[in-house]
Amino acid sequence: MPFWATLRSGGPVAILYRLLSKFHTEWLRRTYPFRRFGVGNSISISCQIRRSSARHVSLGDDIFLGPDVWLNIAPNEHRSSDPAIIIGSHCEIGRRCSISAKNCIELEESIITAPSVFITDHPHEYSDVDIPILEQGLSEGGRIRIEKGCWLGVNSVIYCGKGELVLGRNCVVGANAVVTRSFPPYSVLAGNPAKVIKRYDSNLKVWAKVD
Repeated sequence: MPFWATLRSGGPVAILYRLLSKFHTEWLRRTYPFRRFGVGNSISISCQIRRSSARHVSLGDDIFLGPDVWLNIAPNEHRSSDPAIIIGSHCEIGRRCSISAKNCIELEESIITAPSVFITDHPHEYSDVDIPILEQGLSEGGRIRIEKGCWLGVNSVIYCGKGELVLGRNCVVGANAVVTRSFPPYSVLAGNPAKVIKRYDSNLKVWAKVD
């Protein structure tokens, strides 16, 4: 739907908010040094992206970043020239979600998140008990790739402390689930730590429970 057509819905406050988001998105596109900034994006005025971090962020087309979304690029003295956060086209990131990348977090196309999802590819270091954790920096961390079409439920956590975590295509992550390892495509995950509770049976064409 064209942007101006969306102004016909909602009251005056909603219209003002949409206008502000429109102008904010255009301002980011013109003034921030993003690795890529596609067309048709909508970024809330309260979305937090540092200007210095933008060069490590790649955004596809028709992306929605909701209120209070935080895209954070953590310090990494060995950072490669590749972007650290990659958000594919047609992704919708719900309000209060945080994506914090030291190495690389990639969201492929058409991923949707509920509010308050946390995705991070690194933990804080805590090996030395004589030093405050705040002063120990970050661990080496890992890499995260969430494949096309996934749905991440409210308050879910996707965390990779080392190696690579891959969430397969069209996975469903339940509310409050904590995902710390890779899962195959077409899985429904729940729990802490997350486990598969359903898988799509391509022969029966149903989502079947896993014992």
